[in-house]
Parts: sequence; C-alpha cells; structure tokens
Amino acid sequence: MKVHHVVSAAILAAMMTTAQVQAEPSTTEKVKNWTRAEWNKTRAEFSRDKEKWASCRKQGKEQKLRGKASWSFLYGCMKA
Repeated sequence: MKVHHVVSAAILAAMMTTAQVQAEPSTTEKVKNWTRAEWNKTRAEFSRDKEKWASCRKQGKEQKLRGKASWSFLYGCMKA
C-alpha cells in the first residue's frame, strides 16, 4: 500500500513539473512580444558580431521571415 502512495506522489510531482515548464514561454517566444525599442537595443548588440549577424540575416531572408517572426528567428540564431 505504501508503494502505491509513493508512485502516486511521484506521478503527481512529474505532472506539476511538466505543467510549469509548458506554462513558461521560451525567450525566443518572448521576443515576439518585444517593443521596437527593445528589439533595436538587442539588434545593436548583435550587429557587433558582423559575420554571425550577416549569416543569421541571410538565413532569415531565405526563409522569407518578416516582422516579429524574423526577430524571434534572429534572436535564436544569434544565441545559438
């Protein structure tokens, strides 16, 4: 009977942990909700690494990303 309680508690803990992880959006998803000012500040920092920035921008253009979708992609690309 005690094993049943331990297993039930473990399952419940796993479910709660999974729910917390799913509820928190990734940073890449948060970028989609940034203001233009926040993005411009980050873009200025990223553009210092000219080669990587150019590569990420090229990839975004090839995928035909526009607006905030491109922001999210560029952020993820630069952080990779």
